Amino acid sequence: MKAILSLLLFTFLSFLSPIACSETAIKIEKTETESTQTATKKDVIDTSQQKVQGVITLTSKNFDSSINDGNKWLIEFYSPWCSHCKRFTSTYESIAQHLHSTTDNIKVGKVDGSVERALSSRFSIKGYPTFFLIDGWDVYEFKKSRSKENMIQFALQKQKNMETVNFLMGPFGPFGMVRMFVMNTGTRILNIFEYLVKERGINRTIAAVSMAGIGVFVGTLIVIFVGLMLIPKPKVD
Repeated sequence: MKAILSLLLFTFLSFLSPIACSETAIKIEKTETESTQTATKKDVIDTSQQKVQGVITLTSKNFDSSINDGNKWLIEFYSPWCSHCKRFTSTYESIAQHLHSTTDNIKVGKVDGSVERALSSRFSIKGYPTFFLIDGWDVYEFKKSRSKENMIQFALQKQKNMETVNFLMGPFGPFGMVRMFVMNTGTRILNIFEYLVKERGINRTIAAVSMAGIGVFVGTLIVIFVGLMLIPKPKVD
């Protein structure tokens, strides 16, 4: 009798197991679906928040990679001590939020010219604030009165008689790149000099003479290398 009851109980439990597994599978599937939907909603929210962003800070490290993203860039060169820049800060932030929320191909950035001297030299900055619109290889300089309306029209390229900066002298031309290279090299040399003097405790005169000697040595190697490359090869009959 006990054997029969055990067999019946085993059969009953075996019948219930698939049902329980099915219900568990359904619950798991629902949970995964809800999690996916929640993640999707979060992604949508995050994307919308990123789109309506303010002014993007650009430096020498991220400048070229940023402006090569296929978008147009409205860029301000400013300095923290410039009173005109300070007064225009809130307006420029409003311009950035407007363009980021109403267009898909225009970004608004700013460069601290007092820190990023290589970029300032590359763009031939002579005063602050200075504004440029970068559209691929074309660079436009803003020359009208600073206002939200004028700046937005400038970014949308709706102003008349907009002329591009001369390519040869511009930031992407040979002279602009040379200016940046010279400024970058000078800045790095000064940083190394300060490191040797302040961090390593080396006498300023000794540090200067050592760096000058290294510079002469490297320059000599470069001249020799270029000379060897330019030596005409003898003809082989």
